[in-house]
Amino acid sequence: MLTTAQIDQLDWQKVDHLMPAIIQHAISGDVLMLGYMNQEALAKTVESNNVTFYSRTKQRLWMKGETSGNVLNVVSISADCDNDSLLILVNPVGPTCHTGNRSCFNDAQSAGGFLFALEQLLASRKSADPNTSYTAKLYHDGTKRIAQKVGEEGVETALAATVNDREELKNESADLIYHLLVLLQDQQLNLTDVIGILKARHQQ
Repeated sequence: MLTTAQIDQLDWQKVDHLMPAIIQHAISGDVLMLGYMNQEALAKTVESNNVTFYSRTKQRLWMKGETSGNVLNVVSISADCDNDSLLILVNPVGPTCHTGNRSCFNDAQSAGGFLFALEQLLASRKSADPNTSYTAKLYHDGTKRIAQKVGEEGVETALAATVNDREELKNESADLIYHLLVLLQDQQLNLTDVIGILKARHQQ
């Protein structure tokens, strides 16, 4: 998180004391919105750990979600190389856009963003009636059944590769990833946990 000294060192004069702040989902990588901060708004963001902007129309500070409850919990704040814009990684509570969409750039969903959204959907099926969906039935059948499906799909994925069937390889890979996500959710784990392991290995 930025210190008071680092906030003071930003090039506020260049941006007429209103710094553009790009808000990005810390897990999915999706860009959620763009807002503006003066020094007071940035200091408040750092202090409260909730994104606070300066409203150019209302001429005052406003914390994102102050009325809706859809706050943006700050994970990290970085300045660009020219010290005249900010990138803020967040964990949003609820949709970010006032329209009810998850992002103000609703069509710009990254591959990682899709996987994160899929993971949330799969998590919501854990307590659902097993008669309502295949995923809910998998959870109801238990860990052994889910693990069995992961094993089966893994073998089918490998077999598709050995015969150089690229279309089948894509289909089987999709099945494998889906069942692996279900298994992770069943074990109270998620993609973020796995990505954390990969990052740690990459740094070794």
